[in-house]
Amino acid sequence: MNRRVSHLISGWRTGLSRPVLILQAGNALNYFGYGLVLPFEIIYLHEIRGFSTATAGLILAATMGTSAIVTPPTGAVLDRYSAKAIVVAGSLASALGYAGFAFVDRPWQAFACSVAGGAGLGAAGTANRTLLVRLISPDQRVAAFALNRVAGNFGIGSGATIGGFIVASAQGLSSFQILYLFDAVTSAGLALIVLAAVPSPRPETVTATDANGTGFRAVARDRVFVAVIALNIVLVVVGHTFFSNILSPFAKAHTSVGPAAIGIIFFANTSFIVIAQIPAVRVVARMRRTHAFAATSVIFAAALLAVLPATLIHSELAAASLLAEVAIVLALGEVVHILVLGPLVADMAPAHLLGRYLSLYSLTFTLSLAIGPAIGGVLLQHAPDAAWWGGALAAVLAGAFLLRLGDRIPDPLQKAPPRLAPTPEVA
Repeated sequence: MNRRVSHLISGWRTGLSRPVLILQAGNALNYFGYGLVLPFEIIYLHEIRGFSTATAGLILAATMGTSAIVTPPTGAVLDRYSAKAIVVAGSLASALGYAGFAFVDRPWQAFACSVAGGAGLGAAGTANRTLLVRLISPDQRVAAFALNRVAGNFGIGSGATIGGFIVASAQGLSSFQILYLFDAVTSAGLALIVLAAVPSPRPETVTATDANGTGFRAVARDRVFVAVIALNIVLVVVGHTFFSNILSPFAKAHTSVGPAAIGIIFFANTSFIVIAQIPAVRVVARMRRTHAFAATSVIFAAALLAVLPATLIHSELAAASLLAEVAIVLALGEVVHILVLGPLVADMAPAHLLGRYLSLYSLTFTLSLAIGPAIGGVLLQHAPDAAWWGGALAAVLAGAFLLRLGDRIPDPLQKAPPRLAPTPEVA
């Protein structure tokens, strides 16, 4: 028994430094606040504030759309200046925006809060990942990205579960206001933790005569990297965003599942990721990256299609059980996906372009979180089932294209072929 316990504990050892662990603890706190509101944003804007589901979806899209606009310039700034300072400033801006959501009663006010919150999210998210990579060595990247995902899902899962019970106990305006205000407090808390306890490593600078160039045009010439980012936007939309933003209003409107059960469904998804993410590092390390992407797409497709039978089940317990199983299958896909995508981007990035490469990695998620609610909100209003079968089809196609990239994707399991150096250029 002692050997089994020791083996289990050893699977959770990351070998990461104290500042990295403190940063992830701050991220867990921040994500806890985000988890409180995440499953209920469309529900709040539609049922409490009276906006249409399409308008609510566009408001959420505006948050992530603004985040997407802010992300590339943030990447350029990060290649020259302190990631720590940008994490602090972005977290405070995010706190301001989400606090404002508690008091909106007209769409234009919600859009204004979306812009403020989205700008903070874009800057802080990109800077957070850059700060993380600068605090670790290359051989710690997989473990660091895994722990980052654990922190995020632990925070979101626990927040969504508590938020579900709060909404279920009192589905009134004051309940939602409490959730949004506490979300703002946790964002400010992350800023304080980073400011007080995380060091500020210096960015690597480069001159204009270096062979790889220094601007976004140098990044754009990396055709394989651009293809990887574009295809993974599809996977994040259908595998991450549809679950996070679309499943809750879909389940509430078209199944017998209530708010408390929705919180439990989110808890099933995030708790699986928390438990499996770090031990999965060793398993995924044995897979070719293209094969892992293909497996992710198949897992996402199967889970999305499995949502549809829930509309035919009249028992809340049975419907919630099915959707919890869907959530766990999606979590399995997320575990594999993050362990491959994050380290791959860091491996592909030249040191002096790390901020720009990671900004586009962040853009994968911010664009997806903008596109997902916009598409999903319209589909919820006009063709709800299409979100699930259409998402499954998109996942399979994205996985097939990623599989075709083959040896052009750098892979630790094989010697990467030499890549042509781009001509000098400054952007």
